[in-house]
Amino acid sequence: MVKHTFVLPACILLVFLTGYALNPSEANPLHRWIFLSYRLPHEDPTRPVQYGKGPWDLAFVAFYTVVLSFTREFVMQELLRPLARRTGLGRSKQARFMEQMYTALYFVVLGPAGIYVMSRTPVWYFNTRGMYEGFPHRTHEACVKFYYLFQAAYWAQQAIVLLLGMEKPRKDFKELVGHHVVSLALIGLSYRFHFVHLGIAVYTTHDISDFFLATSKVLNYMEHPLVGPYFFLFMCVWIYLRHVVNLGIIWSLFTEFRTVGPFELNWETEQYKCTLSQYITAALLSSLQALNLFWLFHIVRIAYRFVVHNIAEDDRSDDEHDDDPDQPPLALVKEAVPTLELNGRAVVAHGRAR
Repeated sequence: MVKHTFVLPACILLVFLTGYALNPSEANPLHRWIFLSYRLPHEDPTRPVQYGKGPWDLAFVAFYTVVLSFTREFVMQELLRPLARRTGLGRSKQARFMEQMYTALYFVVLGPAGIYVMSRTPVWYFNTRGMYEGFPHRTHEACVKFYYLFQAAYWAQQAIVLLLGMEKPRKDFKELVGHHVVSLALIGLSYRFHFVHLGIAVYTTHDISDFFLATSKVLNYMEHPLVGPYFFLFMCVWIYLRHVVNLGIIWSLFTEFRTVGPFELNWETEQYKCTLSQYITAALLSSLQALNLFWLFHIVRIAYRFVVHNIAEDDRSDDEHDDDPDQPPLALVKEAVPTLELNGRAVVAHGRAR
């Protein structure tokens, strides 16, 4: 029996939107939940309207966490489930297929959005000096603030998925939990202490590589003939964005953080670019880099075994054979595509004999 888990968040959204529709103005308390808060007077016509920060931003994140909860469940159950069934996948693979298709759909939108938002800031194209020049960055134009808080809502919603066990855990579950903890800490601290420009760069590198990761999994579940070449493309994107670019950001913490822009701790003027924030940022980004290196090790190991030895070895801790009783397990063959477990899910799984 299919569970319509999108009904509860849909009801919550209906209550909020109905309440706002009764008085669609800034005087309505629900306005702060649905729209950006802290709009500043538009004094300079040559610059876009700026927005400040404050406690009501948490309400905005909470509302869009519910929006994304509804979106995820509705898209997966009403749109992607029929598509998964048409592909002929068994029940277990149908669930994985839907999860990764939704992830791909999300990041195919948010990846380019991140590039656009980055182009609106001094950080383009991963310009590390732009992260520190003109600090503190206390205000942002609407697209930058919306993007950052919407992404915060996405990660909050993903944490809920993890906590509620809505996706079957895998061998690297602890690493996945650690990744979520570090990511949420980076998002919250970077927003509160005005390191949004740095956060945009980190967001973008992970979003684009996550799109290629998710689509690699989808091709694998479909046993598409291009899964091998596409996996190589994914590996190149992963190495460049998650390691080359992110290591450059970490390097800038030790070469530019102190010398570019002000360097002091002053709570009254909100000058937070200081020794303490330098060490905290370096620790969090290094932790994220360590987790990415952990997954890169699996990527390279499986790619090596497949290309050099043509050997597939299943490292998974759980059985991902389809649990459809009408589909008996199929034998593995020598020409199998290797298994890669990454971010809690298999990227490339064993091939099957026809």
